[in-house]
Amino acid sequence: MGLVMWLRTGLLMAILTGLLMGIGYLFGGPNVAFLMFLFSMFFNFITYWYSDKLVLAWYRARVVDEYEAPELYAIVRDLAERAGLPTPRVAIIPSETPNAFATGRDPKHAVVAVTQGLLRILNRDELEGVIGHELTHIKNRDILIGTVAAAMAGAIMQLAYWARWIAIFGGFGRDRDDSGDIIGAILVAVLAPIAAMLIQAAISRSREFLADEGGAKISGKPHALASALMKIEQAVRYRPMKEGNPATAHMFIVNPFRGMSIANLFASHPPTEARIERLRKIAEEMGYAPTF
Repeated sequence: MGLVMWLRTGLLMAILTGLLMGIGYLFGGPNVAFLMFLFSMFFNFITYWYSDKLVLAWYRARVVDEYEAPELYAIVRDLAERAGLPTPRVAIIPSETPNAFATGRDPKHAVVAVTQGLLRILNRDELEGVIGHELTHIKNRDILIGTVAAAMAGAIMQLAYWARWIAIFGGFGRDRDDSGDIIGAILVAVLAPIAAMLIQAAISRSREFLADEGGAKISGKPHALASALMKIEQAVRYRPMKEGNPATAHMFIVNPFRGMSIANLFASHPPTEARIERLRKIAEEMGYAPTF
């Protein structure tokens, strides 16, 4: 399953890159598109480099030590050692909506953040499953993958915005039929952002499946991780997060902004039922008797 997901992610990234290059061609050459791409990459690189500080500030998360949160810190430390990772910093978010995320530019600068609500509703086994999930994101460099995907999607959307103006003012300025240019610009303006969002969302969903698999194996408790996902999903449904930025929804283990209506194709996370079904199969492969 893991290899298939990695291959799928690689294919989606290649399609996203090809889409960006195709738009550059429609503009009559790669120069403007390449400059826009570089700007987008630079902006997202800065965001990636300081992602831990930015996201922790957005959610008013406070970094704690082993004296302030001994049980949580011990779980993170023990599972990180089991995963072959340096112990990340641990942060607590002052929100009653149960959830968790990982951030940081690399394993040496990583942070695992959990909400107060998560600590209230999960037992130790379930919490270990969630922490294992977040540590898998760190181990798989998912923050980098997500940043690159966001950079390319952002560049595509900016170029599509330009294409709308090109369509208004009569095409791409090349020696071709004007009507063809206008139709091409309209197609780029309408379809490219949709395609970029679909691909970016698909990449995010693939990484969540991989993190579930890794979390089950690191913690050794696939049943507990499935139970945690069910609890978080139910809690978010009735108490979605009101603070924070919906653009960061992909970072959390379950989308915390479920108060909004989001089509499945554009969802940053797979359906929780599908994730639980995969965890059931992983549990069987690991030799556990079915309990859910």
